[in-house]
Amino acid sequence: MQDHIADFSPIDELTVNTIRTLSIDGIEAANSGHPGLPMGAAPMAYVLFSRFIHHQPKNPSWFNRDRFILSAGHGSMLLYSLLHLFSYDLPLEELKRFRQWDSKTPGHPEYGHTPGVEMTTGPLGQGIASAVGMAMAEQYLAARYNRPDFPIIDHYTYTLVGDGDLMEGISYEAASFAGHQQLDKLIVLYDSNDISLDGPTTRAFTENVELRFKAAGWHYEKVEDGNNLEEIADAIARAKKVTGQPKIIEVRTTIGYGSPGKQGTSKAHGSPLGKEEASLAKTTYGWQHEEHFYVPEEVRTHLSSIVNQLTEEEAKWNEMVDRYIHTFSEEGREFADVLSGALPSAWDQDLPHYLESDKELATRQASGQSINAIAKHIPNFLGGSADLASSNETTIQGEGIFDPQNRAGKNLWFGVREHAMGAMLNGMAAHGGVHVYGGTFMVFSDYLRPSIRLASLMKLPVVYVLTHDSIGVGEDGPTHQPVEHLAALRAIPNLVTIRPADANETAAAWHYAMSHRDRPVALALTRQKLPILPATDSTAMDGVRKGGYILAKEAKDHIDAILVATGSEVSLALDAKRQLEEEGYSIRLVSIPSFRLFDEQDESYQSLVLPKAVKARVGVEMAVSYGWHHYIGDHGIMVGIDHFGASAPAGDLMKQFGFTTTHVVETVKKSMERSAQA
Repeated sequence: MQDHIADFSPIDELTVNTIRTLSIDGIEAANSGHPGLPMGAAPMAYVLFSRFIHHQPKNPSWFNRDRFILSAGHGSMLLYSLLHLFSYDLPLEELKRFRQWDSKTPGHPEYGHTPGVEMTTGPLGQGIASAVGMAMAEQYLAARYNRPDFPIIDHYTYTLVGDGDLMEGISYEAASFAGHQQLDKLIVLYDSNDISLDGPTTRAFTENVELRFKAAGWHYEKVEDGNNLEEIADAIARAKKVTGQPKIIEVRTTIGYGSPGKQGTSKAHGSPLGKEEASLAKTTYGWQHEEHFYVPEEVRTHLSSIVNQLTEEEAKWNEMVDRYIHTFSEEGREFADVLSGALPSAWDQDLPHYLESDKELATRQASGQSINAIAKHIPNFLGGSADLASSNETTIQGEGIFDPQNRAGKNLWFGVREHAMGAMLNGMAAHGGVHVYGGTFMVFSDYLRPSIRLASLMKLPVVYVLTHDSIGVGEDGPTHQPVEHLAALRAIPNLVTIRPADANETAAAWHYAMSHRDRPVALALTRQKLPILPATDSTAMDGVRKGGYILAKEAKDHIDAILVATGSEVSLALDAKRQLEEEGYSIRLVSIPSFRLFDEQDESYQSLVLPKAVKARVGVEMAVSYGWHHYIGDHGIMVGIDHFGASAPAGDLMKQFGFTTTHVVETVKKSMERSAQA
């Protein structure tokens, strides 16, 4: 389908009003939702979908489709109405079930749930930042695979944002990055209506959006009349011709357009119009049909012809890809993996193994070695850090930086933009064709937590490299010591948090992260060096996969107590075990790098590792104790840190806070006494 901007006719206006009325009816039927945005933004959305977006309703996963993200996700009925009318697998019955149990039309768009939804949105600002990530993925893949006469990767990313999106700080983190990167295949439509949920935006938002985006390196267009289809189309066409800059088009609209009593006010934002006002709005549109959820046959015929053109477009692309694969054998094999999402064979053959006799290594350093081993065999493995690459050990050696001069660079310099980094990684992962990771200090995971949560909800395979994971940070003090963050990350559903105890567990954690493509993984890694633990070169791979395992067996045929630890504290627990055994006790040591993975094992395995009959247990972790009693039981004792840290050398902090062999030994004895008295 070629971009076509002229010759709008009454059928186009009728289609716009069909989008509006479907949205109104869905929200009224649910007695819940946000009608204002669909009523005001329907014209720009229709122009985009009918004249510009190259997509394939019959195959929503077509790889070279343009991506569209409704960043203002509260206006979801707008998107659902469009998807239904453009023949996506979203029957009218699903629009009637808006916001109902098990429907395909949830309150906010959900990736992987509704055909045609590219990103889970609703938390404002996330959509525009994720769109930046999608545009990055497109540019990277185009640079790597396109050849003269074979533009196999050539598509745009569009997003529709509202005033609320642009108030969120993440939007400007992302906008700054996009402008710096000159992502000229990113186009933002700004639904500018001066109304947010509580009232006029002028109470909190009076900045000059045009100047702010221009200052960030964007091209700016403005449409004064958001109902003028030709004016909207002309602006998009002009924006597409601009190179070297991302583009934002401010479209002045009226929220709740058509509703005499509510348009232009916050009353149209977040609640149904009501039966009377809905009827009056339809009268304003000249709508002649009393039946709810009515779609005129001429609208279906009009849109059917557009969909048929889109089908032809995909067929031409498939033919070009077939010729490409036959013409460029090596690139063709790689691109086949891009399309399928498969990992190359033997991708893990260079993952490092470490012997107990090897020198001590911080798990952040071991992670860096794993990253470089993986990068040798997975061409589309790329990532970076929020200005901490040298500390996070996230640099892929020998590879360039992704920038306007080198779109094939694999090292991503996100700058000090943790929140946007998280969302951009989500966009890249949802785009597909790339395997991505991002790093920062673990304490700053708070800044990207909303994006981590959305990645978990969307089941996106993003890897978070979170280093400096404890009071072992030392002199930087409590502001940089993440005592509560492990518990917070472990609480996020579907996120696999892994805190490896040594270099072998770290390599195993990376192996898990790359092998499982249906969930994100957070790696909690040390600043300080750790010894290579006994036998982990042979046990860590399976042990990490299962979340927990017996790292060191008891000395006798019975168990006096079980030590359970994670990360850097496993080696401390091992020292305590050895001292206790010198005193005649029989102690089992369990490494439990991932609570979630251990909890997913069957009960027989869990009981094998942590026998229920053994009540004397001690957990050791330089973090808050929240969540640990599930593993140490009612009679167990936690050696943790249920308060903030302090500024001092790491060794001094560990002594002050009880992370010493002597204190752990004393705690184990106390636990044995407690269990004996029970």
